[in-house]
Amino acid sequence: PGLLLGVVLGGFCMLFQGGDVGGIFEAIHYGVEAASGHEMVDSLLSGGGMDGMMWTISLIMCALTFGGVLESTGMMQTIAGTMLEKAKSTGSLVLVTVLSCLFVNVLCADQYLAIALPGKMFKDEYANRGLAPRNLSRALEDSGTVTSALVPWNTCGATMASFLGVATFAYAPFAFFNLLSPIVTTIYGFTGFSIMTMEEDPASPEFKHKMKLKKSPRELEEYIANYQARTRMAD
Repeated sequence: PGLLLGVVLGGFCMLFQGGDVGGIFEAIHYGVEAASGHEMVDSLLSGGGMDGMMWTISLIMCALTFGGVLESTGMMQTIAGTMLEKAKSTGSLVLVTVLSCLFVNVLCADQYLAIALPGKMFKDEYANRGLAPRNLSRALEDSGTVTSALVPWNTCGATMASFLGVATFAYAPFAFFNLLSPIVTTIYGFTGFSIMTMEEDPASPEFKHKMKLKKSPRELEEYIANYQARTRMAD
């Protein structure tokens, strides 16, 4: 809504200043070229338009199409099944999740697919092992989300390199959070630190069933509400 409102207001201002409808659509497509007489100001105000972002947009479209083909043909499920055969422990399951996210980020070149595809592939496996969904969510975020900016042909890496004017491999060695997050979450998986089971997760039915044996329904709801409030404050 904010972007659409900006376009509408910009078009109105252009008409108010004597422009025409053709000029509005030309600015939307090709951007604008400022001529204030100051080089720095012109560099800040010039640019924009769909044409300037078409390379990134086309990359996103190709990545989503390719990811859809991989999912609909069952290729990713086959790969996941092979990897899960090696994942005997919780740590190895987390490691497989991390590696899958990295693989999709490199192969499919899109952050969304690096989260959605492994999430769908491993959701049932985490549930079958009695692990809370937040464990899968953390593994996806710590690997699929943050590492997408480190891949030059990924939509995130391409966008950041375009905006910053710095090559992806140039800033990658200094992106410590992006580099360390997958390692830390894998260590958590093998050590069991902060790994939560279904019975320990207040949002899960298993936890509610277990707590019903110890608390009244009202006490249970109060406990869950207090826990969620503390979690939001911590975030």
